[in-house]
Amino acid sequence: MALIPATILTGFLGSGKTTLLKRVLTEAHGQKIAVVENEFGDENIDNEILVHDSQEQIIQLNNGCVCCTIREDLRTTLSDLAAKKRKGELTFDRVVIETTGLADPGPVAQTFFMDDEIAESYLLDSILTLVDAKHGNAQLDERQEARRQVGFADQIFISKADLVDEEALEDLAHRVKHMNPRAPQRRVNFGEVPISEVFDLRGFNLNAKLDIDPDFLKADEHDHHDHGHDHDHEHGEHCDHPHHHAHDDDVKSFVFRSDRPFNPAKLEDFLGAIVQVYGPKMLRYKGVLNMKGTDKKVIFQGVHQLMGSDLGPKWAPGEKKTSKMVFIGIDLPKDVFLQGLEQCLA
Repeated sequence: MALIPATILTGFLGSGKTTLLKRVLTEAHGQKIAVVENEFGDENIDNEILVHDSQEQIIQLNNGCVCCTIREDLRTTLSDLAAKKRKGELTFDRVVIETTGLADPGPVAQTFFMDDEIAESYLLDSILTLVDAKHGNAQLDERQEARRQVGFADQIFISKADLVDEEALEDLAHRVKHMNPRAPQRRVNFGEVPISEVFDLRGFNLNAKLDIDPDFLKADEHDHHDHGHDHDHEHGEHCDHPHHHAHDDDVKSFVFRSDRPFNPAKLEDFLGAIVQVYGPKMLRYKGVLNMKGTDKKVIFQGVHQLMGSDLGPKWAPGEKKTSKMVFIGIDLPKDVFLQGLEQCLA
């Protein structure tokens, strides 16, 4: 049976997750979706769309979507759903897991990698994070959970954008971009999002491209001049933004680049060591690497302590063999990472 794609939907209380979910569930896109809810939050989708029967854990909606609330743990619920699908008792094409507003999406994501049974049935597609344009800055200031949710995201939706002025929106967008440069941002009103920006984003695919805003890379290069690069770049817009240094968030990102190949054994030892020490604070990290001894790109990524790598396509003739890595985490010691990686070069 083909793997069932799974999407994790996260965002702080009141950021509009339910509105987005209702739209996704009720729109005529022809997809049958199973929604799994961590029902410890204040906002439950059931009581808005459904009259909840306390005996029944799984409810079928009239358009073929399925809703269920978690009473045990996520693992059990996912494995029950997959079993019912296999037996033909339920039909659905994909799963959306709505986490409570206070949740850290990391452990939810790890379930898909750690647990063999879940990994055999599901494919984690992406983590979507909603940020409320009106209250987002205050939530990011006050709550680490909100900052972590941004750090984990593969796609960020800034909701309620109609409630604030353009300058406030720009400020929030810049701040979020600095925390997580690899997640595209989109402004949404009333949950109106094209389904193509919600599903099949392949955020956890080990693919050979690393989407980081090129301006971010430029701005970042000014921080370490020891990589033998030419530094005649104009500053990226990130440096000129007037509000740029107003927020010093603990969730930050940085990029390592080098044109020299890595020594595979040294790199493996170093990454193993930093994951041991900093794993809980490493939210997402990803890289496309030039390794000595192979003519293929090596692609790696991780969530917390879980790290995986794969051989990608060959470097194209004439393509510059540059290694690029991005790390997103909480108070990570950038210098330790950059110097350590530098020492792993062949």
